[in-house]
Formats: sequence, structure tokens, C-alpha cells
Amino acid sequence: MKGNEQWTSKIGFILASAGSAIGLGAIWKFPNVVATSGGGAFLLLFLIFTLGIGLPLLIAEFVVGRGTGKEAIGAYKEIAPGTRWHWTGYLGMGTCFLLLSFYSVVGGWILLYLARGIVGGLLVEGRNYDELFAQTVSNPWTAVMAQLSFMLITIVVVGQGIKSGIERASRILMPGLFILFLVLILRSLTLPGMTEGLEYFLMPDFSKLTGQAILNALGQSFFCLSVGVSVMVTYSSYLNKKESLVKSATSVVSLNVLTSIMAGIAIFPALFALGMKPQEGPGLLFGTLPALFEQMPYGGIFITLFLALFLFAALTSAFSMLEILVSGFSRGNKINRKRLSVLFGILIFLAGVPSALSFGVLSEVQLFGLTIFEAADYAVTNILMPLGVLLIALFVGYRFPKDRLKEEFRTEAAWWHKGLALYVMLLRYVIPIVILLVFLNLLHII
Repeated sequence: MKGNEQWTSKIGFILASAGSAIGLGAIWKFPNVVATSGGGAFLLLFLIFTLGIGLPLLIAEFVVGRGTGKEAIGAYKEIAPGTRWHWTGYLGMGTCFLLLSFYSVVGGWILLYLARGIVGGLLVEGRNYDELFAQTVSNPWTAVMAQLSFMLITIVVVGQGIKSGIERASRILMPGLFILFLVLILRSLTLPGMTEGLEYFLMPDFSKLTGQAILNALGQSFFCLSVGVSVMVTYSSYLNKKESLVKSATSVVSLNVLTSIMAGIAIFPALFALGMKPQEGPGLLFGTLPALFEQMPYGGIFITLFLALFLFAALTSAFSMLEILVSGFSRGNKINRKRLSVLFGILIFLAGVPSALSFGVLSEVQLFGLTIFEAADYAVTNILMPLGVLLIALFVGYRFPKDRLKEEFRTEAAWWHKGLALYVMLLRYVIPIVILLVFLNLLHII
């Protein structure tokens, strides 16, 4: 992809990359995992693993992308011609295709609820929000049209390219996300009785640091950074050679960790102040939070802000998933890019329709005891992403030429060059073992 589009600035790249990494899981799953696994103790472990495992993996993807200036498949082909390593790129593309097919379903739900929040029809005193959610997602036309709307937004932005589309949108959505978080945190921390929720989230409890919690912290350390699907290979291929990969990766990691912590601070004090039970996933966003904000003054405004925040997080992640597919086939051609954005966007939408219907007319269809939506989620989280992470670690550890590796780090501080051999050993030996442990844990083997 040399000679093609580049990010107009380092901050544009960082915001887009952070947007890719900061998905719905960072907001609705991570806080509850922290709170139920030792609070501050788990958070400390997570930070250690993120810096020791997640950050090196993110840098590895940056090395492959920026080092070749090519999208996922082309990058692996250039470094290891005549081998099958380029299938790592295809694996990433396939994973993103499947992931976005059901991720867009959730994005559609958010759009529906945001529209209700804007017109003032969401919060109704005494309403059973769990029932409302069940009714919403079980309506086939509503669910499918909402999913299509979410995909159309994604198609339009990605079709505009890196500068005019993804970077411009990220420059608006990411700062907007943090501003919304700050507003919600300030509101949450001004509620009477909020201290208990803050302590529940952040107070260290080392008695809860079980072997399972440690493995969860390991898995969370690389799942939360969007590594393993070669998205960051593609994004970094548009990065200028003068920029520091280590500093850029550290900035992305910092923004992601900050967002996860902010989510906990925004949610838990409010939950405890109003005597509500913490939970994660769709139940938090579509059941608990509406009931929570219903009890607050100006609750309609704050639930709308929260839904907008979730939409921003969902869209910035969706952009990166569609981008890896489009870039893999457009070869920098702007006309092809727009057509491919439409083509892949529609194909992903069609592939996601069964997931959208799995809460209604297809709810009885089971794959290995899971609904279609759950089966797709399980395949991505428990099989495809860990496999992708393992392959990328081994590729950079064993196949990426040492001279080119040194060249990619020529702008880094002297200490990084001294520790380069240690970094390679980490990719070759330590991280594969860690990934294997996480993989076995996810499959419930250990």
C-alpha cells in the first residue's frame, strides 16, 4: 500500500486505533469483571498483563503493518513469500466479517434505544425494561432494519477512505466519547451513597484473586486491544515511518485502559447509590441503565448521553472491522473502495440477519446448544481471536527479519534497542504459552 493514503497525523492514527480497541466489551463487560474478581487487585494484575502481554502484541501488529505499508494479506506475503503465513491475514478478515455480523446487531439495538431516548419515549415510570428489551429484539423487522441502519453508517464512513472517512469520524467520536464519560462520571459521583459503589469497583480484595480470575486478567489484557485479527496491521500500514511505534502503541493502550476504568466509575457508584444490582452485557445497557436513570433527575438526558457514548464505541470498532476487508481488496483504488465498502457491508449485513433473528423467529435454532448469535460470539472470542494472537506472536518472533525489525525501531529510545532481544524472546516463548493457557481456559479445559 505504499504511496496510498496515510493518516494526516499521529493523533488521528491513535484515535482511530483506540476507537477500534475500545468496543462495547470495554464498557459493559470489563467493569463488572473487575468488580467481581478482586476490584483493585484484579485491576493491578490487568495493568501488568496489559503492559507485559497486550502492549507487545499490539506493537507486533504495528511492526508488520508499518514495516510493509500493506494491508493484512499483502503484509504477510511480503515478509514470508511462498509460505502460508498470509492465511493469518485471511483469518483476521474472516474473524472481522463474523464479528461485525453480530456486532452490528447490537449496534442496531443501540440505535433503536438512542432514537427512543432522543424523542423522550424510552423512560416511563414503572416500565419493565427487561421486557421492553425482549420485545424489541424479538421483533424481526425492527431488529433487522436497525442492524441495516448501523451497517449503512459504517459503509458510508469507511467508503470515504482513511482521511475523509475513518480519521475524520474518529476525531469527532473519540473526544466526544471521553466528554460524555466525564459528564456521566460527574453525575454519578454527586449521587448520595455513591462511595460504596466506588469501593466495590476499585478496593483491592486479594481473596478474590483465584486462578480463574488471573486467567481472566490475562485474556482481558489482549482481547481489549483489538489484537489478533490483523486490524492493527491494516491501520498501522497507513502510519508515517517517522512516528514512534512504541509511543503510539502505549497511547492506544493508555486510552483503552482509561476508558475501561472510567466506565466503572460512571456505572458502579450510580448503581449502588440507587440500590441496584451490577451486571454486564446487554442486560446492563438495555435493562439496568434505563431503570437506573429513570430514578434520577433529568434521567432522560443522561440515558441519551450514555446511549450516544455506546454508539460511538460501537461505530469506531465497526469501522476497523469493515476497513480490514475493504483494504484487503481495494489496493488503494478509491472507486473500488466505495464499491467494496458497499459489497462487504451488505454481505456482512446478510450474514448477520440470522443473529438478529436469533432472539425471535430463530430462537429455537441451536448450534452446539447455543443460539446463532451466541455461537458466532463464542467462535470469535474463544477460538478465532486466540488463534490469531498466537499466529501473530509467532510470525513476528520467528519470521520477521531482524534487520527490518531494528529498522522499525530506529526512532525509539536507546533502552528499547537494548531490550529488543528480550522482546523477541517474549514473542517466541512467553506469549505463546500465555495464549495457550487463556485458550484452554476459554474452552473450559482448565
